[in-house]
Amino acid sequence: MNYRNIPKTELKVSEICLGTWAMGNDFWGDVDDDASIRTIQAALDSGINFIDTAPAYGAGHAESVVGKAIKGRRDKVILGTKTGVTRTSDSFLRDLRPETILREIDESLSRLGTDYIDLYQIHWPDVNTPLEDSLETLLKLQEQGKFRYLGVSNFTTELMEQAKGLATIVSLQPNYSMLQRKIEETLVPYCLKNEIGLTTYGTLAGGLLTGKYRELPNFDENDNRSRFYNYYRPEIWSQIQGLLSLLDVLAEKYKCPVSYIAIAWALQQPGIVSVLVGAKNEEQAISNAAASTIKLTEGEIQEIDRYIRKELATVAF
Repeated sequence: MNYRNIPKTELKVSEICLGTWAMGNDFWGDVDDDASIRTIQAALDSGINFIDTAPAYGAGHAESVVGKAIKGRRDKVILGTKTGVTRTSDSFLRDLRPETILREIDESLSRLGTDYIDLYQIHWPDVNTPLEDSLETLLKLQEQGKFRYLGVSNFTTELMEQAKGLATIVSLQPNYSMLQRKIEETLVPYCLKNEIGLTTYGTLAGGLLTGKYRELPNFDENDNRSRFYNYYRPEIWSQIQGLLSLLDVLAEKYKCPVSYIAIAWALQQPGIVSVLVGAKNEEQAISNAAASTIKLTEGEIQEIDRYIRKELATVAF
């Protein structure tokens, strides 16, 4: 495993971050808690030291699972969680009111079994709450030692600039993959200029870039990935198959799964510190960790980019 520093912090994180949304057991299909705990521990044993979770993942369930898995190993983990999204029975509500933040951080600390969070992130902007009020509350919690560093997720450059004058933001967590590259237009340059680390999610495009699905899948009713990502729409699906064929050739060259190529590509893009990759079992966690060993040549990266810009311009940008 290779490790990189989040700028302006003492956090040296693994290039692969374990994403835990599926472990909330309410959005990506049924997941057994004991299997999730073993998955987290396998990830740690494989060199992954960065775990990302959130109260919104199963209304706190994922955080509870993470807390059980890291018990006795907290000093080996760089722990990231979030605030500002509340999971209801059928939706996600954005809420960054000060009273919500104050409640959520204590609930997160309790579920995670720790007295501090390494990276506390605003999950989504809340247009109904002044950002100044949210950040003022967060700074007080930081001064109290409840979290070490502040990050944001799903922010625009305008919001980042607004936050910049009020607090030190060390990281941005956006959706980014070969098939979702909008952040390259303004967010990546902004983060590079302001020394803000990018810890990206969606690296495998909802599983599509693993190469597992070669025919349009019918997911279980409680697996919402086809509603969260647009890649599984029939009119887009056919366009993506050529990219998978190209990735197949590279995977054969490096004697690795297709997912490693997608992960390696993301890690070699400017500003990327770590990529979030989910796992539902020990084998996936161990395999994801090994992706850190793959380094594509500049020519291979250019070949992928040329194909995407020529054949997938309406999908990837």
